[in-house]
Amino acid sequence: MKTVVLSCFLILVSCFLAEARTIVVCSDCKVKQLTAALDIAADYDTILLKKGTYLSVNTEIKKQVVIIGEGYPVIDGQEKDEVLVVLSDNVVISGLWIKNSKRGSMKDYAGIRVNEAKNVKIINCKLENTFFGIYLSKSQNCLIANNHSKGANYGKSDTGNGIHLWKCDSVKIENNQMEGHRDGMYFEFAHFCLIEKNLCERNYRYGLHFMFSDDDVYRNNTFQNNGTGVAVMYTKNVEMYDNTFQNNWGDAAYGLLLKDISNSIIERNTFTNNTVGVTMEGSNMITFSKNNFTSNGYALKVMANCIRDTFMYNNFTANTFDAATNGELRENSFMYNYWDKYEGYDLNRDKIGDVPFRPVSLYSMIIEQMPYAVMLLRSFTVEILNRAEKSIPGIVPETFQDYAPMMKPNTL
Repeated sequence: MKTVVLSCFLILVSCFLAEARTIVVCSDCKVKQLTAALDIAADYDTILLKKGTYLSVNTEIKKQVVIIGEGYPVIDGQEKDEVLVVLSDNVVISGLWIKNSKRGSMKDYAGIRVNEAKNVKIINCKLENTFFGIYLSKSQNCLIANNHSKGANYGKSDTGNGIHLWKCDSVKIENNQMEGHRDGMYFEFAHFCLIEKNLCERNYRYGLHFMFSDDDVYRNNTFQNNGTGVAVMYTKNVEMYDNTFQNNWGDAAYGLLLKDISNSIIERNTFTNNTVGVTMEGSNMITFSKNNFTSNGYALKVMANCIRDTFMYNNFTANTFDAATNGELRENSFMYNYWDKYEGYDLNRDKIGDVPFRPVSLYSMIIEQMPYAVMLLRSFTVEILNRAEKSIPGIVPETFQDYAPMMKPNTL
């Protein structure tokens, strides 16, 4: 009986595949516009767009079709509305050049919008002068890969996000480049997603911004030259591996902000040339391991409301200030980190310093209270203050110290 059922299933699939066809669209073809091709297409058909320019204002895709561009045909929204709107499962969009969505404050107009769909793939596309680039809402098991989105040149207030996820599940975002948007990528209520090998640069606000998005994994991404950096808020069970946070400079800029997150892993990441490498507020049970903090203004700013965080096997080199805080830290652990400012000794030669290291300097605490004191940076007066504090600690938080500092950089 099982053999008969399987045979019938294979026959049905073969029939579907046999009936699927390819509809060619070009200026010299019988079908000249994408909208016309969608009208005559059936499920499982392929629409092949030849190189050229095709007008598309809020074009809805309600069938399970594959849309492929040859030579990057331009799909022009003429700044009238959204360009493409996917409303069906199992849609593939590949090799298109999406241009000129509308912008506005009442609606998040997108180059490609996916709404309440599953198994949608958006790959190898270019997006230019769109308010939002790719916008997924209430969608699952989708793939966004190898796309390049460049935002409209309207400024932060009139530019949306490059890739935007809202109430999505199990989305893979891989090898995309986002630039010139408000946020390169923005996720809200996006769970069990994988984000890897993406480049977010020169965005007006955040390279990456996500809230209420639990159980996501971020690895091998680069976030650089963004207005503020990367912000992670109100989230738990986040894993960030092998990412690079660099060149995020400004009055309120940082490589990574962790606000009210818990039970997360930050491992083998590089933080370099940021105003602040990592800022933490109300973040608990976070493990920082094997990260490199190099040439930042501050490597770490850990607020006193952070509890039960662990910092192990990290390297801190050439930072103006290694760490700062606004009070006593409790139940946090700092061990086996390398600090290039450590001046202790290792009598038993076990490669671990024999005396603890306090990364918070008196001068850094003064600057927190009086920012204009930065004019004294690297002065003889500051050196005397810091030396005095090390000799007779009294102001710097005693609980903020590495009890087993490494004598040489950790191999990561």
